[in-house]
Amino acid sequence: MKILGYLSLGLLVNLLVLSAASHAEDDQTATPVVIMQTNLGDIRIELYPEKAPVTVSNFLAYVDRGFYDGTIFHRVIPNFMVQGGGFDPQMQQKSSAAPIVNEANNRLRNERGTIAMARTNNPDSATSQFFINLRMNASLDWSNRNPGYAVFGKVIDGMDTVDAMALQPTGEVSMYRDVPLQPIIITRAYRKTR
Repeated sequence: MKILGYLSLGLLVNLLVLSAASHAEDDQTATPVVIMQTNLGDIRIELYPEKAPVTVSNFLAYVDRGFYDGTIFHRVIPNFMVQGGGFDPQMQQKSSAAPIVNEANNRLRNERGTIAMARTNNPDSATSQFFINLRMNASLDWSNRNPGYAVFGKVIDGMDTVDAMALQPTGEVSMYRDVPLQPIIITRAYRKTR
């Protein structure tokens, strides 16, 4: 009888260990989600590391070190996109890490609600700045003639906040155009934990 009890206890312990290992594996393979808190509301963004591994890793590195906290959405163009991730409320640009390779040929489209990397005319120049598409922007997609802009995730909650950004009055600040006249501040960006 005691032996049977020990076997049952051993089996129970093994099942618990396997279950914990399975949950740990699920945590590591789960699609990352970032919560972006702004003074207009929160945005929840699901990331696609299987489609844009370099871009997602780069974005999460900025998130994890708190780089985006206190930055603003500095460029807002209604019916096009909202851009952020590089300037503080005084329109001072923050120092960023080295540029990354452009992963725009990953078959993800610049659809409404997707998040993509901002860059210069050099396709491989993206650093910390990103934008959220307010509509389908097919002209920003990769093609044989267009290096495109790398989509790496999508807003899964809080698109009403993004739409509210597009309603804010904008103007010129120094040499920058389409700047919200009242700063739209990212108060905190962090990974959602399970």
